[in-house]
Amino acid sequence: MSLKINYNVSAMIANNSLKQNDNKLSTALERLSSGFKINHAKDNPSGLAIARRMNAQIKGLGVAKQDAEDGISVVEIADGALAEVHDMLQRMNELAIKSATGTVSDNDRTILNKEIDQLKEEIARIGQTTEFNGQHLFDGSFDLKGYTSDNNVKVNYYSDSVPNGKYSLAIMPVYDAEGGLTSASKANLVNSEGQLVELSVTGDGKQLILTGDDELEIRLGTKDGWDANIKAGLTTMVNMDLDLTGIGAMTLQIGANEGQTIDLRIPEISLLNIGIEDLDLLTKENAETAIDLIDKGIKFISDVRSRLGAYQNRLEHTQTNLLTSEENMTAAYSRIMDTDMATEMTEYTNLQVVSQAATSMLAQANERPSQMLQLLQ
Repeated sequence: MSLKINYNVSAMIANNSLKQNDNKLSTALERLSSGFKINHAKDNPSGLAIARRMNAQIKGLGVAKQDAEDGISVVEIADGALAEVHDMLQRMNELAIKSATGTVSDNDRTILNKEIDQLKEEIARIGQTTEFNGQHLFDGSFDLKGYTSDNNVKVNYYSDSVPNGKYSLAIMPVYDAEGGLTSASKANLVNSEGQLVELSVTGDGKQLILTGDDELEIRLGTKDGWDANIKAGLTTMVNMDLDLTGIGAMTLQIGANEGQTIDLRIPEISLLNIGIEDLDLLTKENAETAIDLIDKGIKFISDVRSRLGAYQNRLEHTQTNLLTSEENMTAAYSRIMDTDMATEMTEYTNLQVVSQAATSMLAQANERPSQMLQLLQ
């Protein structure tokens, strides 16, 4: 055995081992105290990158779930308001049937009509004032937008199944000797590619429905299932450009990534759209007409509520899916980031023993040079 006093190599070896064990012990303490397996990028560079991307998704899914819940609230508010409109239309139907019978006098019809007027005002008020978070739901703000090149023609609504784009529309109203519209009235619809869109024949045997006097309601339907409703002041043939943008609905962000959205289309709820703007019960003939108008109004509100109900069902399924995705992604994130406390505690205990042994060995190594004194005596 060689003994040297200038350099204590044994002490250096013991000290290096002690430092390494101390670093490992510090890492184990940090993991145990923080609960995370990865506390610094150096711990697991690739794992940290994957985990942070997952964490962003988890946070995004949580917010998207809240968005879906807000969307459900919007639908519930809208449906609740329309349920009252339904009830009022039903009451109006009862009044119209009562007024249409021959046993009721004109004075009685005047009294019945006063209630009709009040109900119409309340329906209009609901359409104008129902809102969510300061946004009006029934003023047409959240319906699909469409435009025409004719100032006298307004696109009132069109269905979700209508292909977005630009069309050329030619309307040819034909009137009888008394000024009424006849079944000979036609419309030609051409898409942007120059192809004729085949219009379906309605129950009245016409390609389109034209009703009213000065303000005409034009209902276009196709065999593909889409329809459009246009309000126009027409007396002669007119050609116009029709631009159906496909935008305007309330867009809900229901995912953590771009483009994961749901559009809620809520049409304008007004006396004009419901079709009861000019309804009155002042005469027996008017009451008979009112029965048909109210029936169409009930169908219109039923269609809107049916679509809202479908939206709510979809949002509830979306919410469940988001919860499942968030749960599973959190589990994956935990596997990368969270400390296995049992394993880490075992490692910590082992490192403590090794560190204590290294400390003891360092002390003994530091004592070795003193043995040279015995040789000098």
